[in-house]
Amino acid sequence: MPPGNSRRPRANWRWAAAATLFGFSLGGLLLGVSLSERPDVVASGLLTKAYYSLGLFVVGGLDLGTPTGGPAVGRAMLWIAYFGAPLLTASAVIEAVLRVMAPQRWQLRRMKNHVVVVGAGELAFTYLRVLRRHAPTTPVVVVNEGIEEVRAQELAQTFNVTLVTGDITHEFLQRQLQIGKALQVVFLGRDDFQAYEAASKLLRAFPQLQYRIILHCHKLRFMRAMQDTNVAKLCTTFNSYHLAATSLVSHSLTKHFQSTAARDVVVIAGFGRFGQTVMEELQARAEQELESVVLIDIDADRRVLVAEEQQKLGGNYRRLILQGDISHPEVWLKLAESIDLGKDQPAIILGTGRAEENLRTALWIKRQYPRALVFARTNDISELAVEVGAEHDINSFSIKQLVEDNLPVSWLPTSDRA
Repeated sequence: MPPGNSRRPRANWRWAAAATLFGFSLGGLLLGVSLSERPDVVASGLLTKAYYSLGLFVVGGLDLGTPTGGPAVGRAMLWIAYFGAPLLTASAVIEAVLRVMAPQRWQLRRMKNHVVVVGAGELAFTYLRVLRRHAPTTPVVVVNEGIEEVRAQELAQTFNVTLVTGDITHEFLQRQLQIGKALQVVFLGRDDFQAYEAASKLLRAFPQLQYRIILHCHKLRFMRAMQDTNVAKLCTTFNSYHLAATSLVSHSLTKHFQSTAARDVVVIAGFGRFGQTVMEELQARAEQELESVVLIDIDADRRVLVAEEQQKLGGNYRRLILQGDISHPEVWLKLAESIDLGKDQPAIILGTGRAEENLRTALWIKRQYPRALVFARTNDISELAVEVGAEHDINSFSIKQLVEDNLPVSWLPTSDRA
């Protein structure tokens, strides 16, 4: 049964019960059973008998009297309808009242085959956009410790999710969320330690969630340090910058390398989390294509040391480290003393978290080195950056768009897999 239809059987049982009770009542009257307050019902037509049978669901048999006469089977059928019809109506009214008084609690009680998303930031929006393209009807619960009203409305109306405020590490909330019946739990919050903590608790309490927990870690250093732990092995862990870097290297840079005869020069301007993952992917996918790699960052020396703590940098290529602001001409003058960027077609990636500086520097570099393949990063999708890039032959890319385009479909529960 597809997860999007998981609520239908519970809704249909009441209709089936109503049809059965109506059939019992009508059948009893058709068999010749009379009513103490309506003795003329025996001689009435089918529509009249059907009308009295429907009336049992509203006022029971209070104005009809009790079943009398006719065969015993008919009286038994009518007595079942006498008791069952009012009880069915009362249960429907009580459920409606509970829905109005505590709609969220009622909704959560009935949850199963659902996805629990922890976090309501931009990454959660990205994940939900991809999820809804592949699984438009899968029930989704978004959990966050606090969210603005406007953002909550946007989430609920855009993606048809149930919003819950609370701390996912609390066992009470885990029970309320029906975690054990979830198809998948996705941690997309800002606190890496809390995410691993919650995942560890979930795996102990609900072993069936093994390999069904997706966990995003903001800090690459922490994620790499945790990669050999049991909780990391039983979850799918990822970093958004790593997804973006993988896409950039595999879809753009490797094609560029293949189109050039000589080995290439690559400049990574901005060696934070994104720059480090680009370097990691270059070494994994295209090390033999590299002649020189230049790393530029305002805190380059320390960041290179941190990166080397987690992974081996270097190989059969020259590496140059320049410490300074990418927007300062002095950095590029120092680079020009060692490497001629006007020769061949160097790939220059302006990947700091400052979109304005990336774009401005990209324009300057393109004027200085027209043959260079220049990439300028933005965090969100920017129509301005795309337009300017098209005008000046600059490859503008968005971290958010790269993540959205390259989120593995295997991480998304769909009705086919449910």
